[in-house]
Amino acid sequence: MEKVTVISIQKKKKSKDILTALTCYDAFTGKLVDEAGIDIALVGDSLANTRLGYANTIPVTLEEMLHHTKAASRGVQRALLVADLPFMTYELSAAQAAQSAGRFIKEGGAHAVKVEGGKRIGPSITAMLKANIAVMGHIGLTPQSYYKDGGYRVKGVTPAQVKDLKADAKYLEQLGVFSLVLEGMRPDVAKAITRSLKIPTIGIGAGPDCDGQILVLDDLLGLTENSPKFVKKYARLRQSMLKAIQAYKKDVESRHFPGLQHSY
Repeated sequence: MEKVTVISIQKKKKSKDILTALTCYDAFTGKLVDEAGIDIALVGDSLANTRLGYANTIPVTLEEMLHHTKAASRGVQRALLVADLPFMTYELSAAQAAQSAGRFIKEGGAHAVKVEGGKRIGPSITAMLKANIAVMGHIGLTPQSYYKDGGYRVKGVTPAQVKDLKADAKYLEQLGVFSLVLEGMRPDVAKAITRSLKIPTIGIGAGPDCDGQILVLDDLLGLTENSPKFVKKYARLRQSMLKAIQAYKKDVESRHFPGLQHSY
């Protein structure tokens, strides 16, 4: 299959082909996502929860994200590899944003970066674009605003929120982002935004009318204990893994493993 690029992602909007995206965090999961034919492999800052044990995405550092992006890049061959810029690595200044994003492209092997926010981070996005870095936008429920918003809250509930979301979407498109993640918002709002834009939208908890969908890989595989309402579990790997480890423990303690067939 042909290599996925920013251009081919945008062409799917015109041809009305649905985009698929998933998170990945290392060479193994990157290769799995790639082999499955997923269009966009996102090294999400959700690795703060899924891999590093943080309570939310706020604490994860640039170096931690860069480490996992490098690993994922070794497994991804075909998909477009996008990396999340973590909290406080792009908000302070345009120069900070360009420098942070540049490291993910130059050192991490990413093809693009993703940032959360609308007009408030306009100068940062502009600086990254001027540095020839492809940028994916993200509006709606933005996990890096966890403390500011008082938790994870659905957006597009009030008329004022709907107005702001639509304005931010248009602003980001005009600025030059190549695609836009819509998270945790009313489906009718996501539908209206999707229809108003020429760039593709990728939904997560935003209903069925976006141009594509993304999920956290660990949620899809059933590795997480508690998942949001919008998640569909396609496997129950946590239970299978736990049973396998428990069976191993039992075999070792009862001296059924290793046997002669496992010895040299």
